[in-house]
Amino acid sequence: MRTTLGEPDARAAVTFLGTDRIEVLRFVDSGVVRYATLGMSAQPMADPTAVLADPLRGPRAELLLSVRAGRVESDKVLRPLAVLAASPQVEGVVVAPGASLDVGEPLWPGAPFTSVLVASPGGLVEDLALDEPREPVRFLPLLPMTPNEAAWKRVHGAEALEKRWLEHGTDLRDPLRTGVPLD
Repeated sequence: MRTTLGEPDARAAVTFLGTDRIEVLRFVDSGVVRYATLGMSAQPMADPTAVLADPLRGPRAELLLSVRAGRVESDKVLRPLAVLAASPQVEGVVVAPGASLDVGEPLWPGAPFTSVLVASPGGLVEDLALDEPREPVRFLPLLPMTPNEAAWKRVHGAEALEKRWLEHGTDLRDPLRTGVPLD
């Protein structure tokens, strides 16, 4: 992450009962604040139906969220991001592109978003190769969704929502944006 994003200018750590420590790093560059989790990839994500989790094999990921700087108090997103990053350990969730993750409250004070769409990796931070048999760490961008967008995505799918955002020129980094037209 440091190779691509530089040195973090702030960090916070959260530990949930029964989980490893999750850190959230903040990087500021050219009017964009990027938040990245650190610690989610310490353990591979396991299929929740598996009897035993393999301690080496399985997907590994960290989460990335980018927002325009100075428009809102976005640093309050640190705890919700840590909650999302802990979800594979706490709930046995495998976080993958196309998934929706919901924190049940605004991502930051006054945010019109309570959930995120997990986007495909590789755009900002490249995968980090690990020694075999470990899978590489994938850096998954998170795209904030309004409740209406999240409901629409459940019916029509992630690809259809992303297409709708593109068609309307939606600025997904705008922390105050309104939902895309869904009719």
